[in-house]
Amino acid sequence: MTTVDPSKDGPVRHILSLSGGKDSTALAIYMRDRIPVLEYVFCDTEQELPETYDYLRKLEAFLGKEIAFLKHDGKGFDELLMARRGFLPSPQVRWCTDYLKIKPFEKYVGDDLCYSYIGIRADEPHRKGYISTKPNINPKYPFIDAGLKKDDIVRILDESGLGLPAYYNWRSRSGCYFCFFQQKIEWVGLLENHPDLYALAEGYEKSDEETGERYTWSQRESLAELSNPNRVAEIKAEHSRRRNTPKHKTDQALIEIFSIDASADEGCLICHL
Repeated sequence: MTTVDPSKDGPVRHILSLSGGKDSTALAIYMRDRIPVLEYVFCDTEQELPETYDYLRKLEAFLGKEIAFLKHDGKGFDELLMARRGFLPSPQVRWCTDYLKIKPFEKYVGDDLCYSYIGIRADEPHRKGYISTKPNINPKYPFIDAGLKKDDIVRILDESGLGLPAYYNWRSRSGCYFCFFQQKIEWVGLLENHPDLYALAEGYEKSDEETGERYTWSQRESLAELSNPNRVAEIKAEHSRRRNTPKHKTDQALIEIFSIDASADEGCLICHL
């Protein structure tokens, strides 16, 4: 992308956008003393997991600096959904990422020259890229530059005392509790860990009996269907089978086990890093 000449007059800002995930959190810890003027932001959809908000509060205390919570014109997901006449976002139409993550960040930056610090690791160069096309926003990849990989990120989190976010016990990524990129086993995790949120997610889904059209979060089945005890048992059995397949290590961490079932589309970087 086009970069901006830092020798030009005007403010220069250093901003790290947090997702509530392990990589951006580890990057915030890693960069804290390297760039004291670093700003920390979180684009809040109002639909994050309780564990995410708890984790961000702990990180804020560790950093000793306030995290700016950003919204699109002060609106959360529900207000934007109403404006779109109830049309749910999907992998094909990711309006949630655009309006709840990208636009608030770009508005916060404005026209200032900004170096945006992104937590992509050295062991995932295929993810290198940035969702903003504004020429004044210049991406920086400290983990890639330093050659830091997944084990290093886990070490940084452990040494800080924060550790991994609690939702990693049953979920592989940050983001809205109803994120359509969730795996089936993660929907089961939401059902078992936050049945109230599962019920709310189910309430968003729609079915038109006349046309047969359905708007569901999970591909090819509604959350009502997915929560059937027989279906839950089937999903758990399939997940266990994949986890124990011989081609994978037997000493995998839970976060690695989840990745076995991951879809080919890894989701939106700004939501899940």
